[in-house]
Amino acid sequence: MKLCTDTQELARRFNEDEAVWREYERLRQLRRRCGFRVSVPTDILDRLDWLKAERVGRVIRCVGMPVS
Repeated sequence: MKLCTDTQELARRFNEDEAVWREYERLRQLRRRCGFRVSVPTDILDRLDWLKAERVGRVIRCVGMPVS
C-alpha cells in the first residue's frame, strides 16, 4: 500500500473509533442520569452500552453482491 492510503485508512479508523467512544459516553451518561435501579452489575451495563455504541457508530463492510 501507498503511504497516502495508509494515512487515510488510519484517519478513517481513528474517526470511527472516536464516534463509537462518544456514543458510548453518551449512553453511559444517559443511563446514569435516569437513575434506574436494576439488579444487573455496572460492568455488564457498560458492556451493553459499548455494544450498542459499536452497532451505531461502526460502518459494516460487506463483501459480495448486494441482495435485492
